[in-house]
Amino acid sequence: MNPIFFRIAVALCFLAVLLGAFGAHWLKPTLEANAKLEVWNTAVLYHLAHAVALLALAPHGGANRGAMWLLLAGVVIFSGSLYVLALTNVRVLGAITPLGGLCFLGGWLWLLIAPPR
Repeated sequence: MNPIFFRIAVALCFLAVLLGAFGAHWLKPTLEANAKLEVWNTAVLYHLAHAVALLALAPHGGANRGAMWLLLAGVVIFSGSLYVLALTNVRVLGAITPLGGLCFLGGWLWLLIAPPR
């Protein structure tokens, strides 16, 4: 068990649910005014999905550490840039988002080609 990644994964799951509720209720008027509600929801979806994946990987300790780091980076870069984009409407952040997507893909590819343990 990797207790650090377990706690990170749990914190990310908590944060995804919190941000999803926050966006659906308190921020909804702002996000709709900026036409960014769908962007926010995409960020929450990918955030939560990959946080759950990290939670599933945490018991396997160091065997998948590289994949775990890539998925974590994906959450921070992909979802993080979308959250900021949705709140600020600064379009240049859209150029950063694909880097997070590449991190997600790299993490899943790592798991695909790594020897099972």
